[in-house]
Amino acid sequence: MNTPTPPLSPASESQLRLLAVFHFIFAGLALLGLVFLGLHYMFLDKMMDLAAQDPGQQPPPEAFLELFIWFYVVMGLFCVLGAVLNLLAARALRARRHWMLCAVVAGLNCLQIPVGTTLGVFTLVVINREDVRSSFRD
Repeated sequence: MNTPTPPLSPASESQLRLLAVFHFIFAGLALLGLVFLGLHYMFLDKMMDLAAQDPGQQPPPEAFLELFIWFYVVMGLFCVLGAVLNLLAARALRARRHWMLCAVVAGLNCLQIPVGTTLGVFTLVVINREDVRSSFRD
């Protein structure tokens, strides 16, 4: 049964819209981080190839290269996961749905110092207000 939710104040409406925009921006920054990670990998790969071609230098050990490949894979997955979760949270904030998803994404964003922490804290403050929380439909 659908129960009507009380209307939000204009300030809360505005803050939810802003938070959704900032979550979209943060998702874009995560994708930009993925591009940076790819460029960094290409740079490191080229440097390792040049070091292996130099006859006076000993090539880097294979385990070193494998470790870095796994580092890039894990960091790339974190970037993709962060982008997807922030996109979902932004859409949920705009629709005022899935309060728990928004809270979890805000908490995870708090781990990304300093911009993510700011976004996460402000998101948690706004969505935990009684009028805002009651306006979410789950």
